[in-house]
Amino acid sequence: MKLVWGPNKKRRAATARRQHLKSAMLQLAATEIEKEAAAKEVEKQNYLAEHCPPLSLPGSMQELQELCKKLHAKIESVDEERYDTEVKLQKTTKELEDLSQKLFDLRGKFKRPPLRRVRMSADAMLRALLGSKHKVCMDLRANLKQVKKEDTEKEKDLRDVGDWRKNIEEKSGMEGRKKMFEAGES
Repeated sequence: MKLVWGPNKKRRAATARRQHLKSAMLQLAATEIEKEAAAKEVEKQNYLAEHCPPLSLPGSMQELQELCKKLHAKIESVDEERYDTEVKLQKTTKELEDLSQKLFDLRGKFKRPPLRRVRMSADAMLRALLGSKHKVCMDLRANLKQVKKEDTEKEKDLRDVGDWRKNIEEKSGMEGRKKMFEAGES
């Protein structure tokens, strides 16, 4: 007797295997993250032990003042180093931007900066472009023609007709027929 797997069983098996692999990868990643965190903590402790010896407070006032002066000098030197590294970083980033711009120029490709949509009237645009020289007011609607709409006979008839129920009521009965007959004679 031969066992035949249907398409649903294969799909279920593949899904189960995929989920098992995914959970195994997540477990491995979690253990790696924990190891990295422990290694960083050990590295931090080693660095602090090397660069920051434990503080021993002297007993006399003069020794305490000397300690304060040493700490102050250390703080100044660290601030100078930090400032120098910040300046170097700014300089290198500026240099990197200039080089990347030159590279784009040499390749012949120009990367468009992202443009923003700005709502600006024609007057504001001219004022921005021309500055204080801008005297002309551009009111575009002022130059448009005034057009009068003339009533046509059809529109008058439609307006006069009004509600169709009123017309029906007026034409119903003897009076309505009499009005129609009189209108037909004249």
